[in-house]
Amino acid sequence: MRNGRPMIAVVDFGMGNLRSVAKAVEHVAGKASVVIATTAAQVDAAERVVFPGQGAMPDCMQHLRDCGMEEAVRRAAARKPLLAVCIGEQMLFDASEETRLPGRPTPGLGLFRGQVLRFRDADLAQPGGRRLKVPHMGWNRVRQVRRHPLWHGVDDGSWFYFVHSYYVAPQDPALTAGTADYGLSFTCVVARDNIFATQFHPEKSAAAGLRIYENFARWNP
Repeated sequence: MRNGRPMIAVVDFGMGNLRSVAKAVEHVAGKASVVIATTAAQVDAAERVVFPGQGAMPDCMQHLRDCGMEEAVRRAAARKPLLAVCIGEQMLFDASEETRLPGRPTPGLGLFRGQVLRFRDADLAQPGGRRLKVPHMGWNRVRQVRRHPLWHGVDDGSWFYFVHSYYVAPQDPALTAGTADYGLSFTCVVARDNIFATQFHPEKSAAAGLRIYENFARWNP
C-alpha cells in the first residue's frame, strides 16, 4: 500500500519504455498508486507488478541481476498478479537464442519451461518471392486460444502492436493464451495462475491494450 492506496509497481531494471507503460497503467488503474520501482523493496511492497523489458535479452538479464531486482521479480511471480511485457515475457522462460556467443543460449528466469526463438528465414518467405522483415514491427491480429480474465472486453482478433525478432516457444502448449501470425503461427501471450505475459506492447495498442491493463488492475487470480 502507498498512502492507503493499493500499489502497482512497474519494474525498472534499466531496460524498458517505463514512462509510457506507467502512464497507460495509471490511466486505467482507478484508485491504485502506480510506481516505477527502482528497488527490490518497492516491488516487494506492491500488490501487483508489471514487468516490461526492451532491447536485447542478454542485456536485460544482466541488468536485472546487476540492479538486484531478480529475486524480487521471482518473489512477485510466485505470489502476486504479474503482467510481463515484450522481453519481460521472454525472460520468464528457460533460455533464448538471442546471445552474444554463438551456441551459448542466454539463460532466462526459468519460471516457464521453453525457449525463445528467432524468426527463421524459411518461415518468412512469402508467395511471389516477397520476404517478411525482421524485426516484426507493427500491428497484428491476436487470436485468443483460451479464455482468461485479462481478455475480458477484448474482442478475439483485436489488433496489437509488436516490435520483436524473437518469440517464445512454450514446452507446455497449455501455457499459450494467444497467438499471432508472422510467417508462422507463434505464441504471443502466455498465462498460468497469477502470471499473464504478452509479446506485444499493450501501452502502444490503443483501446485493446488499455483494456488489458485495466483488467490487470482488477484481476484477483
